Amino acid sequence: MNKKLALALCGSAIMAVTATGCGDDTGEQIQSWAQNVCDEVAPQVEKIQNANNAIAEVGDADTPPAEVQKVDSQAFQDLSEAYGGLAGAVDGAGDPPVENGAELRENAAEELNDISTTYTGLKKRMDGLDTKDQNAFADGLNGIVEELHQLGDSSQEALSELQAGELGQAMAEQEGCQSKPAGTGGGDDGASGDAD
Repeated sequence: MNKKLALALCGSAIMAVTATGCGDDTGEQIQSWAQNVCDEVAPQVEKIQNANNAIAEVGDADTPPAEVQKVDSQAFQDLSEAYGGLAGAVDGAGDPPVENGAELRENAAEELNDISTTYTGLKKRMDGLDTKDQNAFADGLNGIVEELHQLGDSSQEALSELQAGELGQAMAEQEGCQSKPAGTGGGDDGASGDAD
């Protein structure tokens, strides 16, 4: 069951943050802006990866619900903090030196802050699940997975404009914005034994 949670997270969290692709030479100001953002992004991406890995590690059907709840709750807390940090990184770098730069920055920071708030809400929901009733717990997890899929769509949109064109190319060249693939987190993607 918790593997669905991990897969939903992997499909959304880091892919929204890490720029991909290759880039041409871009202006010094764009490179400088990208470096400012990406230097701050790297520790937040690592935090997101660690949270995803923690969720994947308790995805075993034999893991007691109370343990799943504890680990996932902490992971959601970490994800909330990481996305808040990403919003701060984008905001703190100032307006990117492109057309509509202020709007791009404001929109990306706002959406990242919204994602952070959503993870805080998911933590509260996780904390409220009844770990003594396996079926109720599984149902609650399913509801959280649904919300994570919606969140994945939102987070993909959050930085898509920011990562387009010259800005995206410049970010792709920065070490801090390069990341391992979102799914690298253990060998739990083989047999998908969901706890029903």
